Amino acid sequence: MILKNTKDNYGAIAKSFHWASAIVILLAYISVYYRHWFTETGTPDNWTALQLHLSFGVTLGVLVILRVFWRLSTSQPTLEPGSKASHLAAHLGHIALYAVLILMPLTGYIGTSVDTEFFFQFNITKFDDTPLFKYLIEQGVVSSFEEFERPIDFIHKQILGAWFCWLLIAGHIGAAIYHHVALKDRTLLKMSFIRNR
Repeated sequence: MILKNTKDNYGAIAKSFHWASAIVILLAYISVYYRHWFTETGTPDNWTALQLHLSFGVTLGVLVILRVFWRLSTSQPTLEPGSKASHLAAHLGHIALYAVLILMPLTGYIGTSVDTEFFFQFNITKFDDTPLFKYLIEQGVVSSFEEFERPIDFIHKQILGAWFCWLLIAGHIGAAIYHHVALKDRTLLKMSFIRNR
């Protein structure tokens, strides 16, 4: 198994980051929807689901940071044949995906009013107990966590989480299927662990 990217395929490291990110995003959504749909506020199940959601969010944040560093430090496979417009659309779509993958964990962390019990192993201090947040209050940027949390929470839950992230994921999956089924090129195979030419 080749670790680094080649001109024809993504390497095992890039593939692992890609598929691990996809799984963690799915688990983050499952845990938060489970919390809202199947638990009552204030119950142990509700708290467990919240902490799993926060833990998956932190995990995604770490994965994305590593993934960005890896992407910037290694060459990318050659693009499949296509028009300049299709290549530009793909490029913009990837930028949007990376932006959301960075913003979702970031807004989730800074807009949360509880510590993260990271998979119930150790605590990650909530943002409003950090020196950076204290600095924001001391400098008069915000007067309280509630004032700060409201717009951050809106971005995380209503804009990114409720529809924009799903829209990008659907577009990403749809584009991969389109390349594989309609165009019959190697776009999907490049990111697959299935042995291919």
